[in-house]
Amino acid sequence: MSAQPRPAFYALDRGGWRDYVTVLHLPYTAWHLSFVALGAGLSTRVDWTRLWLSLAAFFLAVGIGAHALDELKGRPLRTQIPDAVLSVSATVSIAGAVAIGIVAGIRDLPWLLAFVAAGAFLVTAYNLELAGGRFHTDWWFAASWGGFPVLVGAFAQQERVTLAAVAAALAATLMSLAQRRLSSFVRHLRRNVADVTAEIGFADGATQRLGRADLIAPAEAALRLLSATAVLLALALLARHI
Repeated sequence: MSAQPRPAFYALDRGGWRDYVTVLHLPYTAWHLSFVALGAGLSTRVDWTRLWLSLAAFFLAVGIGAHALDELKGRPLRTQIPDAVLSVSATVSIAGAVAIGIVAGIRDLPWLLAFVAAGAFLVTAYNLELAGGRFHTDWWFAASWGGFPVLVGAFAQQERVTLAAVAAALAATLMSLAQRRLSSFVRHLRRNVADVTAEIGFADGATQRLGRADLIAPAEAALRLLSATAVLLALALLARHI
């Protein structure tokens, strides 16, 4: 029987500061922040202050807040971070993200307040599995962590939602859905399966035995590539404005 692997490919050894890095889900956080930047990059002109504030708000809400709530529920990453620290981190970071949005909305973009309210609802409804988990589905994840950041990033720049932003949001939603489907499969094998063996029979009569690592590798490679692709695409769009 093979040894239990790490709970995620980006998980560091348990304990100390490494747990705080692990809980950030850095490849996925970078992926979803890239959708904010992608939305901003679609504009004719980028207001870099608004972009940095948008990225900061999403990093607080998703990178810290959502992931702290996720770890608090069932310890999927097996960190040793105290429950109280996770609870305070989630509360403070989500409140900080909301505060950034409210200040920006009051000062410059009144309609941004609607996005702030929607974002606060999405991050809490999904991660706390409100309404019996009705909002904790693949499609809700895809829309919340994929399409929504694109729309916010675009609106913060152009003060309106353009057709290009909608199309990009749909693309980001589908990319996030792919992420969800792949990561759910990988998480199940990494965290819940002690061992697995499979056998492939070829047309010429040859056989090949596959273990858990063999099943994990292709899906995980796709996740790594998709994450890098999203980041590079966002950087390419932003580079147009430099």
